[in-house]
Amino acid sequence: MDIKKLFTHNPITQLFDIDYPIIQGGMVWCSGWKLASAVSNNGGLGLLGAGSMYPEILREHIRKMKQATNKPWGVNVPLLYPDIDKLMNVIVEEGVKIVFTSAGSPAKWTPFLKNHGIIVAHVIANSRLAKKCEDAGVDAIVAEGFEAGGHEGREETTTFTLIPLVRKATKLPLLAAGGIGSGQQILAAQALGADGVQIGSLFALAEESSAHPAFKEYAVKAKEGDTMLTLKQLAPVRLLKNSFYQKVEEAQRRGASVEELKELLGRGRAKKGIFEGDLEEGELEIGQIAALIDKIKPVEEIMKQLLDEYQLAKERLLIK
Repeated sequence: MDIKKLFTHNPITQLFDIDYPIIQGGMVWCSGWKLASAVSNNGGLGLLGAGSMYPEILREHIRKMKQATNKPWGVNVPLLYPDIDKLMNVIVEEGVKIVFTSAGSPAKWTPFLKNHGIIVAHVIANSRLAKKCEDAGVDAIVAEGFEAGGHEGREETTTFTLIPLVRKATKLPLLAAGGIGSGQQILAAQALGADGVQIGSLFALAEESSAHPAFKEYAVKAKEGDTMLTLKQLAPVRLLKNSFYQKVEEAQRRGASVEELKELLGRGRAKKGIFEGDLEEGELEIGQIAALIDKIKPVEEIMKQLLDEYQLAKERLLIK
């Protein structure tokens, strides 16, 4: 059976006009045009990660995306970005059709984007924000659980608890995110009420990801317990354990203030770790699913594996 037919009437594939309800997370220092276009060209939805781009760099990546694919794609914009208005203006000027927003209230920018004919999805980490998303007029919701890498929730709600809670709170098209890296997990997420998934870590470690090779190699060696959610006083993030992580934990154990933690974090810490490959002093953001990833693969191979696993899992359940 052609697996595309399984998703013909899926709310996510219909909303974004894609073959499969698989969205690549717009991750800082990982999600440039090479990764995003590869995902889109293989039937998913690729997202540029604007959180690590100056406005003119984003414009450059948008223009390269237009040359690299004729499939749908979008931009992820963390709303904490200091020059958010400049990013949004670039997005409108360049005719971007899809925007995923995160790390902030959907109320501020969704009307602006919708007024320019842009499809908007927003990332949330608890069911209380689902109503705010509806009121703001978003088209889809991403429910991101505790297992994720770049994670702004403080409740530590796991993905498989969060999905049914958000599904109960809204009828909007729903994507599950956090700890998803296999076809079996996609099917399980759908069983709990999600229409599709947003996958970060698996694509962050793809060949086409702009992350540093040293970061990728370090991440694929991760085992259970090698990542921890930390920096909850600032912006919660899941990190691989290294020298910087140990300094953060030591500071938090002795009751460091927010100001001290900000000073310790400094500027460009994620860039140093993910993009430049400093495995000791860099901030190494990755999700729990890294423990299940043991090889760096091209996007084409990743997508094929996800779909094969999904189909086999679905057939196995039907047989039973």
